[in-house]
Amino acid sequence: MQPGAGVQCMSRKQQLLKRHRRNKRIALLIGVLVLVATGVLVAWWLPLILAVLLWAAHEAWFADHLFYSPKDSYEYAFPAGSEQPGLRLEAGRLLLDAPLAADETLIVGIELKSTWLGRFFDPAVDLLGLQSPDRQAFERGVAGRRYLNLTGAAEALAAGKLKLRGRFCRIKGQPTLWRFRQPDYRQQRVMVIAPHADDAELAAFSLYSQATESWIVTLTAGEIEAEHYQHMGLPKAEAARLKGRLRAWDSVAVPRWAGVPEAQCVQLGYFCMQLQAMQAAPDQPQASREADLADTRLFRQFNGFILPGDADGAPTWHNLIADLRALLLKARPQVIVLPTPLLDPHADHICAHAAVLEALQGLEWQPDTLLGYANHLHDNDRWPMGDSGAGVALPPRFDGAVELVPCSFALALSQQQDKAMALGTMHDLQPPAPFKRRVRRWLQQLLAGRSPSPYGENEFFRKAVRRHELLWVLKQD
Repeated sequence: MQPGAGVQCMSRKQQLLKRHRRNKRIALLIGVLVLVATGVLVAWWLPLILAVLLWAAHEAWFADHLFYSPKDSYEYAFPAGSEQPGLRLEAGRLLLDAPLAADETLIVGIELKSTWLGRFFDPAVDLLGLQSPDRQAFERGVAGRRYLNLTGAAEALAAGKLKLRGRFCRIKGQPTLWRFRQPDYRQQRVMVIAPHADDAELAAFSLYSQATESWIVTLTAGEIEAEHYQHMGLPKAEAARLKGRLRAWDSVAVPRWAGVPEAQCVQLGYFCMQLQAMQAAPDQPQASREADLADTRLFRQFNGFILPGDADGAPTWHNLIADLRALLLKARPQVIVLPTPLLDPHADHICAHAAVLEALQGLEWQPDTLLGYANHLHDNDRWPMGDSGAGVALPPRFDGAVELVPCSFALALSQQQDKAMALGTMHDLQPPAPFKRRVRRWLQQLLAGRSPSPYGENEFFRKAVRRHELLWVLKQD
């Protein structure tokens, strides 16, 4: 679980958060005035009851960080030639005359309109006729265009067995199908760039566990926000160093669960939330914010070989680029999986993307493909919506000026379970949620019909252990 992002690279999200908090303060002020008036004009005890009810309603239905209107239609631009004509919806059944390949990424655009119950329970589209039914959820009160992920459902769709059924929403008009044909990246050498331990597992466990050869490169130790370890009685700096060592171990040990050799799991040991400062001053070392440490070598002790940055352990941008260049030449990956700043606003993720591109400049080895992932979004902290095991619909996007090419992988239940166990091994996902968050989830389960993940309490078990992994083709030779 990654810490919060920095200021400059997160300007858009910070603006959204600022606006959200301002609106909440205004609503709170109005609510207080109404409660006071009720106490004066009706009965002194009534505001107390109403305050509790309003708080419960807020936690159940209004606590999601959703920084746009659910009535806004998503806007995507896909490459010319990817739209497949002939898809139609008849009596709830999806029909298509054209043949489909089983490994294609299939995206279906539909118009949804929430029912009144869909303002209290998450609207969803049930996909029936599959070996195991799927349910892809959307925002409460949805009214507009959304994009279903039908990857893995090609056989049922081609056979006319696939049915769509709205749950707390209605499907309007006719759907549109886009199909994307990509090479089988699982038959290639893959390198996953993880800004923090667990990013690789969250985004691409299925891909790297099945690839012909996989490398996992983690850039930071993720040592900050170590309050859980301070509760053990450790001072702040010692707690941060312990957390960093544990996450460094996780970053090289957990991929072994997927069959990745130890020698191909690398921890670079730079400091969490300092990549942006490193990039701004490439020659200047940037010490850890919390660990009282300015040497990366403490967190590199589990690596199987020497890297350029090991010479002095200096946490500089130049050392990071040198490390990445050495790894790229050693691994010679055909596919690099990395965060995409088009969707993911986390400062470390943005800088990780920039670092890889800089390391590739002028390098004698160049990958055939760059695949992007987004473990965070600007404007929806709950995406992917829905329960563990459900499909992953496309995320909210409102800028159709840039073409995007989705690349999705279908996960069998056994693969989802393996992914869940990998995440469960990550120490950062193990601490219990704060009391307030547990109360909120209980209220949402009781009043909004949301189900907890069977795999773990952390929110990433719900978000990441799904029927699909969704990546984006950023470069394809």
